[in-house]
Amino acid sequence: MKLNNPYQGVNQLSHEAKVQDFSGTKILLWNSVLAQQLGLSEDEHTKAQLATGQAHPQAYALAYAGHQFGNYVPLLGDGRAHLLGAVTDEQGQSWDIQLKGSGATQFSRGGDGLCGIGPAVREFIMSEALAGLNIPTTRCLSVALSGDTVMRQKPSAGAIVSRVASSHIRVGSYQFLAAQQDTQALQQLVDLTIARHYPELAALTGDEQLVAFFNAVMDKQIDLVVNWMRVGFIHGVMNTDNTLVSGETIDYGPCAMMNQFDFNRAFSSIDRHGRYAYGNQPQIASWNLARFAETLIDLFSLEQDDVVELLTEQLNLFGEKFNAKLKAMWMSKLGLLASDASADELVNELLIAMQEQQLDFTNTFVELTGYCQRRKDSLVEIQAPLVEWLVKWQAVVDNHLEQSARLMSSANPLVIPRNHQVEAVIEDFEQQGYSDKLAPLLSALRNPYQLDEAHRYLQQPPVSNDEDYQTFCGT
Repeated sequence: MKLNNPYQGVNQLSHEAKVQDFSGTKILLWNSVLAQQLGLSEDEHTKAQLATGQAHPQAYALAYAGHQFGNYVPLLGDGRAHLLGAVTDEQGQSWDIQLKGSGATQFSRGGDGLCGIGPAVREFIMSEALAGLNIPTTRCLSVALSGDTVMRQKPSAGAIVSRVASSHIRVGSYQFLAAQQDTQALQQLVDLTIARHYPELAALTGDEQLVAFFNAVMDKQIDLVVNWMRVGFIHGVMNTDNTLVSGETIDYGPCAMMNQFDFNRAFSSIDRHGRYAYGNQPQIASWNLARFAETLIDLFSLEQDDVVELLTEQLNLFGEKFNAKLKAMWMSKLGLLASDASADELVNELLIAMQEQQLDFTNTFVELTGYCQRRKDSLVEIQAPLVEWLVKWQAVVDNHLEQSARLMSSANPLVIPRNHQVEAVIEDFEQQGYSDKLAPLLSALRNPYQLDEAHRYLQQPPVSNDEDYQTFCGT
C-alpha cells in the first residue's frame, strides 16, 4: 500500500531513513479494531508491511528538539523510529503510521535503534487502556518480533511497535525549527498543524490566527492532563519532545497508574525528584506551553516585546482555565452539581482524607458511584476512614441520585490497567512469548466503565501497594 509523507512540505523536519532488515520478523499482536477504524486491509502482505516495515519502499525519521527534565537538547529526533507515512480514513482524517524499534537513524546518537518486547507490550496495553478510558492517545496497531535479541538491563527479544497518531507534531518539533531561526519552516508547520488539527482556525490570518492557535493548543493540553488526573494516570516523562500539539498521549515507557492516592506519587526511575509526579502534571503542562509560546514569537508582525507581552497574557490564562476544568472533573467524579453549595468543600475534604488515609484512588470512586446506583455492596471499604465526610456527601447527592449516578458512571472507571497486572503480562511475554492474561485484561480495559463479573478480579490493587514499583524508559 502507498503511504504519503505528510511532513514533506516542512523544511528540515523529515529525513529519509531505511528500516533495518530483520532476519525473522513475526507479528505478535495485531489490533484488528484499530485497523478496521482506519480502513486498512488486513491481508498478510499489508499487515507485514505496516507491522515491520520490511520491503517498505521509503520511510522517514523526524527531527525535533526538546527540554528533557528541564534541560534543553537542541537535536533529538527519531533515533529508533521510522515514519512509514500517513493514511486517510473514511471520514477524511489523516493518521501517521510510525514504527518504533525499527533500527537506527541519523538521530540515534550511538544507540542501536531497537526496542525490547517488554516496552512494546506495555505500549500496546497502556495505549489501548487510555483509548478505552476516553483519553486522547496514540494507538498501537501492532507489536512484531524482530527476530533479534536486544541488550538492555538483560537480554530481551527484539520487538517493533507500529504506532498510529493523528500526527507526530511535538512541541519539540517547533523548538527544533525555532532554534534554526527558520521562520519559513515554522510557518509551514503552523499551517500543517492547523490543517490537521485545528481546521476551524484556517479562516483566520496573521497574528489573530497565531493567538487563536496557541490558545487552541493550550486548551487541548489542559483537557489531556485533567483526563490523566481523572483516572490516576502518571505520564512519567512530560518532556517537550513528548508533548504532541494535537493533545494526544505519547510515549508510554515510564508511565504508571496510581493505586493509593497521593499527589506526590511518581514511579519513573529517572524522575528522582518527582518533577513529573501526579500532582505536578498541571504545572509541567504550563511550563511546556511556555516553551511552545517561545517558538512562535518570530512569526508575529508585532515587535518582539509586544509579542512576549501578548503571549504571556494568554499563558496566564492557563491557571484559571485549568482550575475550572479540574473542578468540573472532581465534581463529576463525586456526582456534584453546580448548584451544590458545598461542592468545593466536599472535594477538598475528600482529597485530603484520601491522601492521609492512602485510599485506593480508583476503588474509592467505584464505591461512591455504586452508592448512587443503589448497589448494596457499596461503601464497605471506605466507610470507616471517611465516615464523617460520607454523611455530608450523602446528604447532598441524595437530592439528585440519578443525575449523580450518570455523572459518576462516565467519569469513574470500574477498572484501570493496574501496574502489577500489566507487569505480569509483560513478564509472561518476556519469558515465554505470550500471555493468557492479556486477552481478559484487554477486554476489560477496552470497556472500563462496565465490568463483566468474570473480570472483577482486575479491580484488586497489589498487595504491596506499589511501594517499590519503578518504571523505566523503553530505550
